[in-house]
Amino acid sequence: MFKKIILALCVLNLIQAGSVFALGQDREDGLPGMPYRTPTENEFRVCADPESLPYSNQKGEGFENKIAEVLAKDLGKELTYEFWLDRQGYLRNTINAQRCDVIIGMGSDVDSLRTSKPYYRSGYVFVYRKSSNYNIKDWDAEDLKKGIIGIVGESPPTIPLRDHDLMANARPYRLQRDLNLSPGHMIDDLVAGKIDVAIIWGPIGGYYAKQSKEPLVVVPVPEYKSVNVKGKEEWNISVAVRKKDKDRMEMIQGALDRNQAKILKILDDYGIPHKPIISGDKIGN
Repeated sequence: MFKKIILALCVLNLIQAGSVFALGQDREDGLPGMPYRTPTENEFRVCADPESLPYSNQKGEGFENKIAEVLAKDLGKELTYEFWLDRQGYLRNTINAQRCDVIIGMGSDVDSLRTSKPYYRSGYVFVYRKSSNYNIKDWDAEDLKKGIIGIVGESPPTIPLRDHDLMANARPYRLQRDLNLSPGHMIDDLVAGKIDVAIIWGPIGGYYAKQSKEPLVVVPVPEYKSVNVKGKEEWNISVAVRKKDKDRMEMIQGALDRNQAKILKILDDYGIPHKPIISGDKIGN
């Protein structure tokens, strides 16, 4: 959700974006002039980014597309999409405007929406070329001091990077990506030798590392000792619906429970790093 590049910051942004519910409104209109189509009873309407692999695209090639297919099939519903670029205004123009009803990947503790029980947990990863012979498992690794570290500016890993005096090695990347570039362009730069280590959100790093012809090593970043929303490295992920859609969520939760093995296989097929879910994990815990 946003989701996607810097989950922690997205969580905060989406809480603010979703404040319409706190005001008691049932629907936002989105951008002026946008058409609104009355859905049929048999639709499973998913909000998704049209060009954001590994998550989703209009061709249905992302892992969230595949999870949506599993859920829709289980529920006997027709899968349809409302595509919108996952950046500022995403919630307002999609689920809040009732042009779609389901977000497949959302931070589990976003309280502006109703979320399912977490169905996977992921975090940031270190990615480096196997040929470098680096051995990076944590922030104390000596190899982190040897090369250029790619990192998204203002993302949670910048906190331990700063605390370990590694900022001089850092090459910052934009929080909101240039749409002319692949979501995995940091991994492209790693393969090209422009950086030596990428510290990146796991689903992006894992997927593009698996696609790479250059052998890459992907290592989970350990949760940081001084955990808070700005330094938190791992997050539970859920399906989300509008706050008022209790019945819809109960239906979806049943489908998630019945298909957990299929969902985990999809994650593995796409190279998405995932860890055991930590129940009750909240921002600041």
